[in-house]
Amino acid sequence: MRDDSLRCSFCRKSQDVVRKLISSPSDYPRAYICDECLQVCNSILEEQDGRPWGSVPHLDLGLYPTPIDEMLGLQEALGGGPRLYIKHDDYIGPGFGGNKVRKLEYILAEAQANDADTVLTIGSIRSNHARVTAALAANVGLKCHLILNGQASGTPASLYLDELYGATIHRVANREDRVPTMHRIAEELSANGRKPYEIALGASVPLGSLGCMRAAEEIANCPVHFDFVFHSTSSGGTQAGLAAGFESLHCTTKVIGVSADDSSESIATQVAEIVQGVATLLGTPLDPRISVDDRFVGEGYGIPTPEGLEAIRLFARHEGVVLDPVYTAKAAAAMIARIRARDFTANQNILFLHTGGQLALFSA
Repeated sequence: MRDDSLRCSFCRKSQDVVRKLISSPSDYPRAYICDECLQVCNSILEEQDGRPWGSVPHLDLGLYPTPIDEMLGLQEALGGGPRLYIKHDDYIGPGFGGNKVRKLEYILAEAQANDADTVLTIGSIRSNHARVTAALAANVGLKCHLILNGQASGTPASLYLDELYGATIHRVANREDRVPTMHRIAEELSANGRKPYEIALGASVPLGSLGCMRAAEEIANCPVHFDFVFHSTSSGGTQAGLAAGFESLHCTTKVIGVSADDSSESIATQVAEIVQGVATLLGTPLDPRISVDDRFVGEGYGIPTPEGLEAIRLFARHEGVVLDPVYTAKAAAAMIARIRARDFTANQNILFLHTGGQLALFSA
């Protein structure tokens, strides 16, 4: 008899008997994993060295593979259609999670290899990337400087955490001032005997995208084949890693990046440049199809949209999942619009990649 209380924490399937579940040594296990998912995890570890990106040094700071859940409630609320799933990169762990952890594991490994003692990066005062950089820098013992722009009536939760993690905050007037200010501060640190390492916006460089190739591998190794993956795209590193990863794995899953700010042409160009950088880094040809939807940006970056707010309500009320208004809500709105337009068939599987960012809803 099937005991529904015994569910694999990764595939969420109920198990027939206790012996098919593996728990922690404690009496109160944090998670169960079934034999099928355990085999998938083991195959990922065994095959990693055979992947082009398997030998590239990286830190091991996140909790992988991140779980994938089926969204039956949302599917019903939308009147049927394709089977819907969500991959929880918001559960990764450090710095309140998110896809930035994957990229920074590679970036910070290079910083350490270069004997850096300080990292610098840029973003807005609500930046997920800046917050996670500060958290991971604290974790591995690096000083951190954040160059941030933007205004807020209160103290955004991410900014509060930046300071709590010990980062030095440098406020600038606008986006254009961020990179020159970062260069200047790095030069000053060098002149004072420090060893700074500058991190690009969103860690969206070829090296950082390798972390998202690993995410593609987790998705490709899932027992369910996904026809499409929806996610939020902006600086392009996540989309580049996913697209390059699926192509490298000969996986037919199509990646749909939904813009949080810029035009589809601008982001697609950036993604293509990062992909070619990945190809050079790994010594393997890559030319994936790049699809960016910019119809759900609304009035601009960080400005909530009616469609995005509806997506937040639908995910919360039917799945108990919280989205953020800056990134994931707009990506979810695009996915919902296409489902309502019947762009997908009932026998297709759609995956929504939750990249985190919920702290944008809160102030300290």
